[in-house]
Amino acid sequence: MPRPSVEAERKDQILRATCLVIAAQGYVNLRVSDVAQVAGVSGGTVHYYFDSKKELVHAAFEYNFSRSLERRRWILDSPDDPVTRLRYVVESYLPQDAETIEAWKVWAALWAEGIREPQLQDLNERMYGEWRRLVAGIIRDGQATGQLRPGDDVLYANTLIAMIDGMAFQVLLASQNMTVNRMKTTCLAYIDSLRG
Repeated sequence: MPRPSVEAERKDQILRATCLVIAAQGYVNLRVSDVAQVAGVSGGTVHYYFDSKKELVHAAFEYNFSRSLERRRWILDSPDDPVTRLRYVVESYLPQDAETIEAWKVWAALWAEGIREPQLQDLNERMYGEWRRLVAGIIRDGQATGQLRPGDDVLYANTLIAMIDGMAFQVLLASQNMTVNRMKTTCLAYIDSLRG
């Protein structure tokens, strides 16, 4: 049996490869053999860590979310004022670099399959609940300092998150009416509208 650190590295390697395959081929077309090839391991190695395709994909969705938060941890820990931190949130989610675009494609696959799969609905609820709490917390910080107007912080967070999600999908679908710059301008205008 491999050493624990090797196991953790191998599992990370497999989950990273799974996200790449989901982003390229979608959830439905994903084959464990494709994941193994991208990860540079055997199909048996993938099955050593994950009993089924479903378990693998669910773990990959959680992995994608964790990586998303890790990439944005600096925003949550930033000493900058809350309005600046909200602006960082928007900018960090703009689908304009390869890593962010890949993450959005994985989210798209989760949402598309989640419509039919209750376990993915639960996973989405848990992950999105955590994300909403984090954004609402930044908004509450802004309200406490007087930078953001009083009001329902959860409503404001949900509105901002919905704007980011909806516009990001339009950008990913190559909408001529929704570019990355228009998405950024619209989201930042909403943040400005919340200023106290």
